[in-house]
Parts: sequence; structure tokens; C-alpha cells
Amino acid sequence: MLTAAVWGAVALAGIVAWYAYDLPDIEVLEQQAGQRAPTVTLLAADGSVLAHYGELYGVAVQLREMPPHLPHAVLAIEDRRFYEHPGIDVLGIARAALTNIWAGSVRSGGSTVTQQLAKNLFLSSDRTLRRKVQELLLALWLEQRYSKDQILTIYLNRVYLGAGAYGVDAAARRYFGKPASAVTVYESALLAGLLKAPSRYNPLVDPERADGRARQVLDSMVEAGWLTQAQAKMSATGGATLQGEAASAAGTGGQARYFVDWVMERARDFAGPPDGDLVIQTTIDARLQRLAEAKLAGALAKAAANKAGQAALVAMRPDGAILAMVGGGDYGASQFNRATQALRQPGSAFKLFVYLAAFENGMRPGDTIEDVPIDIEGWSPRNAGGQHRGTVTLREAAARSINSVAAVLADRIGRDRVVDVARRLGITAELGTDPSLALGAYEVTLLELTSAYGTIASGGIGVWPYGLTEIRDGNGRVLYSRSGGGPGRVVEPGPVAAINDILTAAITWGTGKAARLDRPAAGKTGTSQDSRDAWFIGYTPDLVTGIWFGNDDNSPMDKVSGGSYPARTWREFMIPALDGVKATPLAGIVGAGE
Repeated sequence: MLTAAVWGAVALAGIVAWYAYDLPDIEVLEQQAGQRAPTVTLLAADGSVLAHYGELYGVAVQLREMPPHLPHAVLAIEDRRFYEHPGIDVLGIARAALTNIWAGSVRSGGSTVTQQLAKNLFLSSDRTLRRKVQELLLALWLEQRYSKDQILTIYLNRVYLGAGAYGVDAAARRYFGKPASAVTVYESALLAGLLKAPSRYNPLVDPERADGRARQVLDSMVEAGWLTQAQAKMSATGGATLQGEAASAAGTGGQARYFVDWVMERARDFAGPPDGDLVIQTTIDARLQRLAEAKLAGALAKAAANKAGQAALVAMRPDGAILAMVGGGDYGASQFNRATQALRQPGSAFKLFVYLAAFENGMRPGDTIEDVPIDIEGWSPRNAGGQHRGTVTLREAAARSINSVAAVLADRIGRDRVVDVARRLGITAELGTDPSLALGAYEVTLLELTSAYGTIASGGIGVWPYGLTEIRDGNGRVLYSRSGGGPGRVVEPGPVAAINDILTAAITWGTGKAARLDRPAAGKTGTSQDSRDAWFIGYTPDLVTGIWFGNDDNSPMDKVSGGSYPARTWREFMIPALDGVKATPLAGIVGAGE
């Protein structure tokens, strides 16, 4: 008998040695356990999470800092005998085996929390006998090296809980917008329920299934003696409010991703490829972003009847800080950003530069000019409707968007001067000096054109559009902080006042009257040939917004002009966007409108 026992022990030792010979280097892996890929978190201006790239790890929370119902929920559903077994629960394994045999399939596992931690820290997810034996050996090693509370603490801080969140604190912040120390009983049950299948029971993907799983956890807590039936029922009634990062992202409809992609490109220029966690503070106003998405989506749905397939919007402060950006109708269908990447003909919205060049050359809004048929180097521009008004002021010509007048002005003062003005106001796209320049024949982006109008809204101070203000690493160290502003004054006060005069007329009684507000505002319509592009760019002293409608394939729309959908959408966005903002006058208007 003794001999058999000895040989049995030898055989067991041999089996253990066989499975342990390629056991991972525990000392090295223990040091590497905390290493992971860097994460990037983008914050809106108010500090709320706008987007998150990579895996999210929260603050390491000690067991004593968690509400008792959080670890209780996990143990109730995962390892009720955790404080009784040595890392391997023989009774649990036997119970799971019987359950699986009875069901005829794998319905229950026997892994303890310690075993799960061993696998998460040191092993792959391969389902082999060798890996299972190694998991058991590592679990025993963990139990010898750490106390039960330490093992549970490490587990709760590292376990994957879906949506890219590792650890209960990261998951609590992602799903509920609060730290793990503040979760309720029901929220604890919901988190514990995720352990079985994080994707399947994700409350953001399938709230009903997640709720059903959470109720199972509450029942297990009752069976374990950590809750009464009444407490479990009351907790389930309270439910959970999804208000964390993922819920916030869902609330924007996903269109904020256009802005996020644009900002991420610039962040790499300032901070380089991330070799550690980064937190990027952006300028986006979460309320205005949601408003922009809603208004543009509603308008685009209506404009579809007029063969308009796409639209874009940019809203910024006069200093260039972008508050809202929508680069298209559906980010999921197309990630091409029509606000920053699409080069389109601005039509009459380009006349800003023509009139500004004229005013810088000594002309004034009240000066008169002849609106008559013209020929410039064999080119004869047509007015909308084919009509001519004879003698008109520059104010009327701009407000009514008379093409012949803009073409004559550009020819008189020099189209090279018009190009110079456009460059000074931030237009970097290719511009020629042929006569059609005056009517917006050369393509620009919505972002650049909107920021050019922002220069006028800022009183002549040059605008460089920007979307991020600070980049910090995971330890809070500032890697980049925006300082300074744009290029300084690029337009003198007199010409600024003159532009405000004519563009106020345009929005008050001209082609942009559909955008009229009950406060001082100015703006300009733009429509390219055959209604392939329709624009409205306008501003108040507090907010500059540009809107474009068109089609990606450059096909014509059906009777869509800058004074129709773009102007109306601009107004529908600006009224609530400026709610609560005190109305202030534009910089000194030279003359009165008609």
C-alpha cells in the first residue's frame, strides 16, 4: 500500500512537472501584467467624454473603497465559496460537471475567481488540457502569494467588462458616468452580469437582456444571504441610467466622429504617436453638436425630395474654436468629411473677398454701380433670373447677389487683389485669376470658408480654426497647450464695418432673408452652376456657422439654392444655439439697409 502511494505521488509529480515545464515566467509576467496598449480619450469643452480609442482602465480601487454590494454581486454569480476554497473549488467543479452532464452541453463552469485571474494575467484563452492544468497551478501560486482580499481586488480592477472597459471603475464610468465607489446595488448586479459574456449582456447593445442577467445576479445575492428578497426587488425597480461615455456618444448619433477624426490627425502633429495614455481636451460644445446633428439630419431628410444627398455644417466662435461639426449625413455609411475634405464651388459665397477687396480699395456700401450685361475677356456672366437692375448701390448688389456687379468689381480692382484677400482670410485652396473667380468658380472647403467669415465676425482679427486646446498624458502632465491665437489683425475696422453692412442687408432683405434672426446677424448665400452646391455662411458677434448642401458625385440638385435649405437650416440652428446669449451689435455698420 505504501509503495503504491509513493509511486502515485511520483506519478502525480511527473504529471505536474510535465504541464509546468513551459509555465510562463511568473516574475516577468507579474511585472508586465500592468502593461497595455495606450488609450486616447477626447473630452468635449465641458469635460464630458466625446470619444475613446483603445482599452479603458479606470482608477485602481481598493476593496474597502467599493460599496460591499459590488464584490458581493461578483462573488454571488461567479464564486460564492471564494473565501473558503484554496484557489480551486472542488465542490464547484463537481457541481458544474453534474449540471453540464444533465444539460447535455456546457452550461456551467467551475473556474474560481482566482483561476480567472490567473488566466487573465498569465495565460492565453486556448481551451486545452495543458492550459487548464497551468491555470490550476497558477491559481494555487496566487493563493500562496496574496491574501483573498488582494486577489479579489486585483481581479475587480482588471477583469474585462465590455465596451473596451477593464476593471469595475472603468466600466462604471463608461456605463453610468460615475466611479465604482458610487454604484448602486442594481448597477453592481449589472456589472457582475457582464462577466459571463460582456458583449452579449452589454446594456448599451441589449438593455433587456442585460436587465434579465442583472436580475439573475440579484437572485444569486439573495441565495448567498447578501440581500433580502425585498431588497433585491427594490433594487431591480430602481434600474440604472446609462449616462456615461458610451451613452453620451450614442446621444450624438455618431456624427461627432467626423470632428473626432479631424482632431485626432492634429493631435498626432502636436504629440506624435501615443506611447502612453492621452487625454485630449477639445473645443466641441456637446449641446451645439447634438443640435447641429439634429437640425442637419432633419433638413437633409426634407431636401432629399429635391435630390440633395449630402450636407455639412461647421459652427465656431469668432476666434476659430470649433463648437460643432457634422461632415455628412451618416458617418457609418461614409467617413469622408465634407466639412474639411470636400472641395466644392462656393458660388456667390466667395463674393465676400470681392467686396472686401473693393472696400479696402476705397469704395463704400452706398457707392453706385451699373448692373448691365457685360463681357470680360469673352466671358458674360448671367444674373439669377436673367434680369438687370441698372444703377444699384454696392449694398444692393451684394444683398441681391448680382453677378455682373461682382465680376465688374473684381475686374476693376484686380483679381490678383481678390486672391490676396482670400489668402489673408485663410483660403489655402488653389485659386486662379480668370474672370470666373469673382463668382466662386474655384473650389474651397466649408471649414476654410466659414473661418474666413469668422475673420469679419471677429472684427478683422485673423482666424485659424482649431479643435483642441490641451493634450495630457495619463499622469496629467501637459504635453501640449494651445497658446496665442491667429495671425492678428488682417482687415482694418473700416472695411470690416462695410462688409457687416452689406451682409446684414443680405440676411435682412436680400437672398438670405430665410436666415433672418431677431438679433444682429450677417451672412451670404452661395449657389454653384446647376445647383450642384448650395451654401449659407453667416455670423453674429458670438457664433459663426457655415452650411453646405450637395451631392458627392457633383450631380445637380433640383432647385436648391443657398437661400433655401442652407439658409433655413442656418436659422433653425442659430436660434436655439444662441438661446440665452445676449444680443450684441456687429462692428460699426457704415450705412442703413433698405
